[in-house]
Amino acid sequence: MAEEGGYNLKSAKEIGKGSFIIIDGVPCKIVDIETSAPGKHGAAKSRITAIGIFDGSKKTLLLSGHGEVPVPDIKKKRAQVVSVSESSAQLMDLENYEIFDSPIPEDLRGSVKSGIEVEVLETMGKRAITRVVGGGS
Repeated sequence: MAEEGGYNLKSAKEIGKGSFIIIDGVPCKIVDIETSAPGKHGAAKSRITAIGIFDGSKKTLLLSGHGEVPVPDIKKKRAQVVSVSESSAQLMDLENYEIFDSPIPEDLRGSVKSGIEVEVLETMGKRAITRVVGGGS
């Protein structure tokens, strides 16, 4: 996986709600963390619930409080919408002017239009539109 975009290992204590982790090879955003108290013979356990960045799937991870989790290297970029089809948009990266296609998330379908700027997350060789940044001319 490291060659596809990279990741680092972080202690379970260092991550929190809103952080990004990799569960079953899928980059996810953490939506909930439940931590149990340490037992007589064991360390505290954490139950992490996260949503896949690219597919919206719900994932759960159980690990020891001393465990490590893979954290994806994520780049936030801005792109301009060149054209829009039913469920995807053609975007132009505003740093290097590369043109690429990306699916439009369900909650942004009505607001992604030609000429506007959007924020894109890029990790592990994939990209996803996360929000509308500004209107076009």
